[in-house]
Amino acid sequence: MDMHSVGTVALGTSGTTAADVIAVARGNARIELTAEALAALARSREIVDALAAKPEPVYGVSTGFGALASRHIGPDLRAQLQRNIVRSHAAGMGPRVEREVVRALMFLRLKTVCSGHTGVRPEVAQTMADVLNAGITPVVHEYGSLGCSGDLAPLSHCALTLMGEGDAEGPDGELKPAGELLAAHGIAPVELREKEGLALLNGTDGMLGMLIMALADLENLYKSADITAALTLEALLGTEKVLAPELHAIRPHPGQAASAANMLAVLAGSGLTGHHQDDAPRVQDAYSVRCAPQVAGAGRDTMAHARLVAERELAAAVDNPVVLPDGRVESNGNFHGAPVAYVLDFLAIAAADLGSIAERRTDRLLDKNRSHGLPPFLADDAGVDSGLMIAQYTQAALVSEMKRLAVPASADSIPSSAMQEDHVSMGWSAARKLRTAVDNLTRIVAVELYAATRAVELREGLTPAPATQAVIEAVRKAGVEGPGPDRFLAPDLAAADEFVRTGALVAAVEPVTGALA
Repeated sequence: MDMHSVGTVALGTSGTTAADVIAVARGNARIELTAEALAALARSREIVDALAAKPEPVYGVSTGFGALASRHIGPDLRAQLQRNIVRSHAAGMGPRVEREVVRALMFLRLKTVCSGHTGVRPEVAQTMADVLNAGITPVVHEYGSLGCSGDLAPLSHCALTLMGEGDAEGPDGELKPAGELLAAHGIAPVELREKEGLALLNGTDGMLGMLIMALADLENLYKSADITAALTLEALLGTEKVLAPELHAIRPHPGQAASAANMLAVLAGSGLTGHHQDDAPRVQDAYSVRCAPQVAGAGRDTMAHARLVAERELAAAVDNPVVLPDGRVESNGNFHGAPVAYVLDFLAIAAADLGSIAERRTDRLLDKNRSHGLPPFLADDAGVDSGLMIAQYTQAALVSEMKRLAVPASADSIPSSAMQEDHVSMGWSAARKLRTAVDNLTRIVAVELYAATRAVELREGLTPAPATQAVIEAVRKAGVEGPGPDRFLAPDLAAADEFVRTGALVAAVEPVTGALA
């Protein structure tokens, strides 16, 4: 998919990228349907219309759905059938999910519709694009998807908005009846015809959209964690010799080599490293410091696998039934979310372990028995001041939750639809908990950043690496205070979280180190 211009995504029959999804979901990029997509939509619709005119029942075109597929539906009831499936399947409950998630799942459903394999009319696809371009966001709830037959309830709530029913959020953030919002933007509600209701509901779009955004966030976090690990190594007067490329070459995991190279780049020119045998000689640094590239590297390699799965799913046209190039309309099981669900769970496991090792490094910085000369809890006057004692408690609470979030959703299944849909993926649930894990990991890395920068500044008489100095300067400008007497810590931690979350930490380092891997 080519970007016509800044802020516009051209949607064809194939070639959608992760960057396109993020541009629409987070960047509010406008969507333009290409002539190729409109032609493919028209061709596949002709096939569906021809089948609809025949007396023989065709699943999804002239039958009921799921366990009710045995009933043949006459032409006079088919529009009602399509309206009914949307209304009845829009059965979500719980809090609303985030705007970016709804935009991602709507865009990905539109991407599949434009593939020409769903039999949806061009005008329905155009209405989907119009709703996204108007900044209208359907209300989608936390619960309602089992990740099989697609993300049914979430997608149904989006289809309901296309029909002008239910509630949606306008571009101003205000909640209104969807019909009012469509009218205000000159968008006519769609009247669904054969197969269209089903085609708008039957996809892995919610879980895929959340996977793509999580991967983007984790890419920033893994670079950030390499930086904070390097700062902690420096603050503990550790040795950078364990980061030498020749050591990582003999265990050829690419993620491990990348993390070690990042840490080495941050530590270049440090006056703190290499003092591990000065006052209290030690042969080796602790695992949480020495094995940082091995742990972060394994997570990076897990991300590479997840990215491959996401790319394959992006190239897919997930619907049931599908319109094949030879004109057949065939039932299938491609809506099953297992491939996406597994990697969502894998990422939650990797994120939990990265959070766990970062917390162990933080705790080492605060313990005078293991910090090689730093004051207890990095306090100004230990006893009068508690320093960062409770910041580590907060970090530990986050790590504990990360471990719970690492329990896989995809190992579960629960039967539905009168045992017709008797094995499901739980991929939506895996995606939802991964979003929480990503948020928690950001906070955990932020606490290590806060502790490590303070610890480096307390090493008076030793000059940190140029990259470390750049981080300290940038993070102080961002409102994260340095060493001193106790103060209200929550604002400092919030500022550190924002500094990591927005990519400002990586941006502070790269002018000194060059682009991190």
